[in-house]
Amino acid sequence: MKVKKHFLTAICALLSLSLVLSGCGSSDKKENGDATDSPTTSSSDSKSNFNETGLPIVNEKITLRFVARKADLAGDYNEMDPIKKLEEMTNIHIDWECIPASVYDEKKNLMLAGGDLPDAFFQTGFSDFDIMTYGANGTLIPLQDLVDKWAPRIKSIWEKRPEVKKGLTMPDGNIYTTHSLEELAFTDPDNPNDAVNIGAVPYFTSINKAWLDKLGIPVPTTLDEFHDALVAFRDRDPNGNGKKDEIPFSFMHMQWCMDIGGLFGSFGLGDNTEHRYVKDGKVHYIAVQPEYKEAISYFHQWYKEGLIDPESFTQDAKAYLSKGKHPDYVLGSYVWWETAEVVGPERQDDYVLLPPLKGPGGKQTQLRHDQGAGARNAFAITKVNKYPEITMRWLNECYEPKLSAELNWGPIGKVFEERDGKLVWLPTPAGETAGEYRQKVCPSGGSPMTVLAEDFEYIEMDPRARVRLDDIKNIYWPYVVNKEYYPSVVFTQEELDVIQGIGEEIKKYTNEQRAKWLTSGGIEEEWDAYVDQLNRMGLNELLNAWQSALDRFNGK
Repeated sequence: MKVKKHFLTAICALLSLSLVLSGCGSSDKKENGDATDSPTTSSSDSKSNFNETGLPIVNEKITLRFVARKADLAGDYNEMDPIKKLEEMTNIHIDWECIPASVYDEKKNLMLAGGDLPDAFFQTGFSDFDIMTYGANGTLIPLQDLVDKWAPRIKSIWEKRPEVKKGLTMPDGNIYTTHSLEELAFTDPDNPNDAVNIGAVPYFTSINKAWLDKLGIPVPTTLDEFHDALVAFRDRDPNGNGKKDEIPFSFMHMQWCMDIGGLFGSFGLGDNTEHRYVKDGKVHYIAVQPEYKEAISYFHQWYKEGLIDPESFTQDAKAYLSKGKHPDYVLGSYVWWETAEVVGPERQDDYVLLPPLKGPGGKQTQLRHDQGAGARNAFAITKVNKYPEITMRWLNECYEPKLSAELNWGPIGKVFEERDGKLVWLPTPAGETAGEYRQKVCPSGGSPMTVLAEDFEYIEMDPRARVRLDDIKNIYWPYVVNKEYYPSVVFTQEELDVIQGIGEEIKKYTNEQRAKWLTSGGIEEEWDAYVDQLNRMGLNELLNAWQSALDRFNGK
């Protein structure tokens, strides 16, 4: 597979949601976040303890304190084989404080604003605003010189993929974070220079074909046929338990890969979590377009008829994923990009994917979503770190391709086996889904890592990713009529101020109105006032901020 530019990290860490706050390491915090030496090593002789090349990195073990944004099912990172391997290789122990995503932002913000800083953030969860703000004020230290001197693996990746380094470089010229990158993509059949990554189409709608077959209904090809199938699921007891407990259609409102926005393409324009699309080089706001209005009006009728799960607007990922595994077999259709993750391996063959459906007006389109050259918030070093060179050498090892695969997908011996020099996948343990198991055995998505397209010569691609790419290429990509997208740009501080201020208020208002209109109706009567309110809130200013960053990225 020939991949030239613009890649996306698998975004599964973006889906890590509610879990109670707990640490994932056993060591005590160090005062003021300082790294500590072992009892046999003092800070005064740390220079002689440091090996500039080779392994281990230090002769006498030292401890660094890291904060990480953990996945739902992740336990103690120090008990994970890839982390153990790193400690054995480097002789550096990490005191982990792992914070669940549901409370991470609050804890992270307190730390950055002057609290108990760690030596480094791993799977940082930083926004561009965080990187810009806390890099500029010195909380995060610049990394480019450290990479140049102490991280040959990272430096080599940036040389091979200059767009990655470009995406990490802030307007002040500094790099404060490193990247996470899986080059999971296929080449657009119509454009050999366009690498279509795995995030280009995040919304896969699955339907229970076993129920369709039982009820004598063909797989829908239009929205109206889908509607009629959902009515049958509601009324004709397809699970056969004599109860009216079927859930015809469920999703998670405004959540990545779980939202209803993909179905909006049946009216000529899909939706995404930013409500943003690019056409002819210009940025537009989806949520003021007539297609958006028409879609919401249509799907409100589904809600009114009891075809949409009311919890679609309130449930978290744990509740959502449990519905497909309910012992009474209640789920008719849902949005997610991996069937087994929702319904479990025992039921996955009962469900099939729906292609883009033809709408009442005959439209049948698929929106291409934003994509970029990986995530730019995988790792950051803070100002309290006494050993930035040692930390950078430790980080450099994470970017060895096979170790990157272990950090991202799982360890050799549990997820992979090494066969003739190649990592090949082992079967997932019985009773586990691949995604759930991954969270338990490795830090997973968002880790500092890189697996390039050429690395798949000796690292077998995740079978789930291979299936998703094939599904995008064969089922959804033929209906993508506009192949432009918003890339991973770097915003100036002024643009970030607009996006974090006006932009967040506009998004909040848009999403609230979207949920209200889908559940309660009223879009026809309230539309003009809604558009006027967005304009008063500064929609044009937000569009200008997005546009100026895009123009700068494109060299205009």
